Amino acid sequence: MALAAVFLCLGGLFIVSPSAGAAIFGIPAPSGVPAGYLRAIGFRDVALALYLAGLACFSTRRAVCLVLMASVFIPFCDVILVWMSDSATFWQIALHGVSGAGLVLIAALISLSAKRA
Repeated sequence: MALAAVFLCLGGLFIVSPSAGAAIFGIPAPSGVPAGYLRAIGFRDVALALYLAGLACFSTRRAVCLVLMASVFIPFCDVILVWMSDSATFWQIALHGVSGAGLVLIAALISLSAKRA
């Protein structure tokens, strides 16, 4: 649920303040691009938060693990996008890497606890 809360907050930031969200993401908001494009990133993060919370509350541990592992694709691609932007700092790239590693770690912990139960 904590992971869902993190993605909910990040998504909310992109929706409320697209330029601040872009600054944290690691790719500056381009001039002349409607804020709606940046808000789409926020909606993606809110959706991720909602399905993680829903699965955590109402599904099996195996389903949660599968969704977490499939979701690693998002921060993996984000690392590549931010890296290629040539404007990101190390912490912005690391933020996406830590996000992906967190998804993998939580999936592994859930999987291990399911095997013990």
